[in-house]
Amino acid sequence: MKTKMTLRLSTIACAALLCGCAVGPRYEVPTAASPTTFKEAAGWTPAAPADALEKGPWWTLFGDPVLNELAASIDVNNQNVALAAAQYAQARAVVAEQRASLFPTVSLDASAGRSGGGGTTRTANNYRVDIGGSWEPDIWGSLRAGVTGAQASAQASAAQLASARLSAQGELVANYIGLRQADVEKDILDTTVAGYERVLQITQNRVNAGVTAKSDLLQAQTQLSNARADQLTVVRQRAVYEHAIAVLLGKAPSEFSLAPARWRIVVPEVPLGVPSTLLQRRPDIAAAERDVAAANENIGIARAAYFPSLNLSASYGYGNSQVGGLFNASNSLWSLGVSAAQAIFNAGATTARVDQAKAARDAAIARYRQAVLDAFANVEDQLAATRALAQQQELRRQASEAADQVEQQMENRYRAGQVNYTDVVSAQVTALNARRALIQVQADRQTTAVALIQSLGGGWHAEGPPR
Repeated sequence: MKTKMTLRLSTIACAALLCGCAVGPRYEVPTAASPTTFKEAAGWTPAAPADALEKGPWWTLFGDPVLNELAASIDVNNQNVALAAAQYAQARAVVAEQRASLFPTVSLDASAGRSGGGGTTRTANNYRVDIGGSWEPDIWGSLRAGVTGAQASAQASAAQLASARLSAQGELVANYIGLRQADVEKDILDTTVAGYERVLQITQNRVNAGVTAKSDLLQAQTQLSNARADQLTVVRQRAVYEHAIAVLLGKAPSEFSLAPARWRIVVPEVPLGVPSTLLQRRPDIAAAERDVAAANENIGIARAAYFPSLNLSASYGYGNSQVGGLFNASNSLWSLGVSAAQAIFNAGATTARVDQAKAARDAAIARYRQAVLDAFANVEDQLAATRALAQQQELRRQASEAADQVEQQMENRYRAGQVNYTDVVSAQVTALNARRALIQVQADRQTTAVALIQSLGGGWHAEGPPR
């Protein structure tokens, strides 16, 4: 009897496996806009040969040892990266949990009891030991869809980890550039203040000698005070950048400081490659595409509710009133069972859940396509900015040099009594603004290079997220 029942259940299980089929739609990567070239790449001159740049993390191209040390510690200390890493580990654990649902579950139960009552009812002992198992064959592929969907979600989480890492690295490099820019501006303002102090003394001497009016002295004092106020503004800005870097490194601002150092104004040449490589390289695009895959599997899980579910169970054990004879063959107990369940009427709830899953997939496809469009727009923006800033830098340099000469000439002519002090003030303001504008465009070129590298997915040799 036992052998026949086992054979029947085995036959049912085999038939269930042979008849199993996936009820979800076959997944295909959604189509998205993929131009053959970048519009703003006309006239672009990448580094040649490009493979000469593939010598390590992208931030090393800026040639700053301090920056290299800071950026390398992002993975270890940044809390946003740590959060993304924990979420990725959680997603991998979900995959393991879903995969476990494909296999039978086995349990061991043991119990001991004593019962009795009033009157003539005798007190009795009851001991029992059972080992049992149950299994739900994946006839309609819903369990496999759950595993596949969890894997896609884990891959999306891996891409999000890469995106968090890239974002933190880019933010740190941009803040570091801002800090070094503040150092240079502080040096310029220190020199300017020293020059204004000399001019103030000259003006004071001319006022004392009755050569010029006191209004010239007041203007000189105004210029000096404004320059000193600008010094304090730059000091404040530098402190903000330093605090931001500390937070990115997972440190309290009070525990972190960066000494002033020479700014290495290096703007790396970035090879572009073809636009389609963005679809493979950018972690945000990879995450969006994996979200579509996960949403597609959810349709199969929802559709499986249209079909009956099958569950197989079996148990074997011993029961007796005495522990000593518990495991005698005469006290053995066994059972085999099969059950099926199917919803007959639920007022269209299953259809509604399928429609929800389809709509969620369509929404994920729209987000994926939007991510692709945003990626191409980001690259085009940075290419346009890169070209314009390179031209602006040369113009700013010429303007700064000319303004410096005018300032010096006006100061010399003022000492000779040839011009009014108002002309000196105007030349000083123009020269200072030109110097600071040159520093700003140099910083902008570097930060734009950072943004371009990020838009390309972290460089030109970055690996995509695991599949």
